[in-house]
Amino acid sequence: MNIETPATDHVPSSPGAGWRTHEVLNQVPEWAGPDLWAADAALQQAVADAGAGWAVPALQAYGRAIATADARADAVAANEHPPRHRPFDARGHRIDAVVFHPGWHRLLGQLRAAGGVSGPWRDAQPGRWTAWAALFYLHGQVEQGTLCPATMTQAAIPILQREPGLWSLLGSQLLCLDDDPQDAPLTRKRAVWIGMGMTEKQGGSDVRANTTTAWPVQGQGRGAVYRLRGHKWFYSAPTSDAHLVSARIAGEDGIGCFFVPRWWMDGTRNAVRLQRLKDKMGNRSNASGEVEFEDAWGILIGPPERGLATLVEMASYTRINCVLGSAAIVRAALVQAIHAARHRHTFGRRLQDQPVMRGVLLDLALESEAALQLGLRLAQACESDDPLDQAWRRILTPAAKFWVCKRTIAATAEAMEVLGGNGYVVEGVMPRLLRESPVNAIWEGSGNVMTLDVLRALRSNPEGAQALLRDWAQTLRDDAPARHALQRLAVTLKEGDPAALQAQAREITQQLALLAQAVLLRTRSPQAVADAFIASRLGPSPGLTFGVLDARTHATDAILQRALPMA
Repeated sequence: MNIETPATDHVPSSPGAGWRTHEVLNQVPEWAGPDLWAADAALQQAVADAGAGWAVPALQAYGRAIATADARADAVAANEHPPRHRPFDARGHRIDAVVFHPGWHRLLGQLRAAGGVSGPWRDAQPGRWTAWAALFYLHGQVEQGTLCPATMTQAAIPILQREPGLWSLLGSQLLCLDDDPQDAPLTRKRAVWIGMGMTEKQGGSDVRANTTTAWPVQGQGRGAVYRLRGHKWFYSAPTSDAHLVSARIAGEDGIGCFFVPRWWMDGTRNAVRLQRLKDKMGNRSNASGEVEFEDAWGILIGPPERGLATLVEMASYTRINCVLGSAAIVRAALVQAIHAARHRHTFGRRLQDQPVMRGVLLDLALESEAALQLGLRLAQACESDDPLDQAWRRILTPAAKFWVCKRTIAATAEAMEVLGGNGYVVEGVMPRLLRESPVNAIWEGSGNVMTLDVLRALRSNPEGAQALLRDWAQTLRDDAPARHALQRLAVTLKEGDPAALQAQAREITQQLALLAQAVLLRTRSPQAVADAFIASRLGPSPGLTFGVLDARTHATDAILQRALPMA
């Protein structure tokens, strides 16, 4: 067979060893803005409106520090190299150490040094809670796992302040701005971290089903020493210097709250055995463990019969952090989506200029600002005893946790779609944000638990509920869709019997959250933002998915520019 060499006149000459089949065009690098504070007009305005202008220089500095290439790299590495359990030392001693990537310690120390743990408790300066919330929100846009130990320690501070003996020992260490990662007795630490241990295998959110039991060994009642025997199925941040733990008190009906240190006061390791670390879908940088108490020492916190009330008080703070952490995820996903849409071209024009994409981006921007404003409002209520503020805090905190944390999952997935296949590749930030997004909807009580808590809050504080509805009615008097939604909600709450209300608990909670966001956007954001939000969430045909609203009827360009200024 005669095989001739084919002609190659029509083939471009070979480039030699450096083969190149194509040029990389129309690809958009991830947004990695150097200043998270400067890029967020809504956050800047909210901090100023809350009287926290004194905190702006520190927030500006943190917005730059947490956005550096090094901080972003630490966030990636801490999640790609999750903590490892090291149960024994080289000579067989049980140590139950957990080894973290160095980036974890750097990020955790950076957050603590800026006041991310003790900031609201260090003084009584007006606006302190908003300043802290803004810092927490900035940090959460880069790394979420480090927010967990900060959240629990922050929530433990007001509980421990009421225990004179423990506060005299730990007060300065809890308020300390340093991080002290050494595994050592409390008396040798500059700063301490506090975790929580409530969930057991058989009970989950039903703490009353706990079987872990505590027996008094030195005295009895508040401040006395007990021995704990049992387990915890989720033990958050297991290497914390101490945990606040729920346990049944032997011979009594109630659940107590106990201070269980990792090391006992005499310098010996407490009998808290770490069985393993959870292999979680997200929140990979943070350690969550399973433990058993082999007659571990613990000190009873508060009155014996008030253990659950103590845990609920802690939850009133940690749930706000869940809202803020979720809002930070939405914000981080939003800026990636807007950036990609501005620079990617499809079918002859920028992706952002495609009509259907404009609706999606507008909707995501509304969702992000509404989540931020609700989280900041709840934080702001923590520094006021005003009855209306307390109604916001008690009724809206579980409602916000239910709604914002759930919406975060959908919003993050929608933002990922904007990036297409590039958004789905794990080398980018979007998969980490999506894996992270469900945790706040589960932690500190899942959705149904939140809705039942909302109903309890409405029943226990009817005056506060009525004050909220009256205040909202005044604010929304010129917004027909919101006004009608508020009227329907008021009728439901007035006429519904307990069984009917439970069946409608999710609808009630959703409407409370949406109306609260509408009120906040109407009073704290530009008119265009509030108009678009109310029309799309409370109008006659609320969208069941992102992007259903018509971007032609709203100030889309202005809203997107507010969400992420274009240089």
